[in-house]
Amino acid sequence: MSTITDQITRRIHAKRRGWVFTPKDFLDMGSRAAVDQVLSRLVKQDKIRRLDRGLYDFPKQHATLGTLSPDADSIAQALATQYGDIAFPSGAMAANMLGLSTQVPAKPTYMTNGISRTKNVAGRTITFKHARVPLMRRLPDSVNYLLQALSYLGKDSIDSDVIQRCATRLDSRDVKSLSQAAAQVPGWMADILQKIQSAHHGTIRQAA
Repeated sequence: MSTITDQITRRIHAKRRGWVFTPKDFLDMGSRAAVDQVLSRLVKQDKIRRLDRGLYDFPKQHATLGTLSPDADSIAQALATQYGDIAFPSGAMAANMLGLSTQVPAKPTYMTNGISRTKNVAGRTITFKHARVPLMRRLPDSVNYLLQALSYLGKDSIDSDVIQRCATRLDSRDVKSLSQAAAQVPGWMADILQKIQSAHHGTIRQAA
């Protein structure tokens, strides 16, 4: 049987360089104390890097620049794991990712089901804000992105063009889950989700 050190090392390498993680990512392999000991040993061996208390990364390397800093999204997701929360890009970031807005937020902000807070890690400032629209664990990530984007855009900014663009960016599984989401969002947004479903089904019929 392989040791816990071997198991943890294999998982880190499988995730590849750039992965940001916490001890919670290895608790299926051993106790928290045992995991902490292994991670501390790997830090001393320069195999991983400690970014903050309980936060590590398997850093990317550049031939000229040397060891690179982790990206903001990787840090945010690891912090959310550490806090026991879930996090998704802010409405502004989500709208940009979905092609619904050309604005690019200057600072990385994430919506969370936990409390609002700001954390400085590896020279980056990560801001978490409690989401006004629920983040739902059972929904596809793309649908959670959509909900945050719609909340950011607001009722009066969502026209038929936005609805059609949303419909074309979702697959059938995503669209099916919109009914589940509709039960937990404000009424105006539930109406929008219904229109997106109708637009998606109409696009499928036209393509058939």
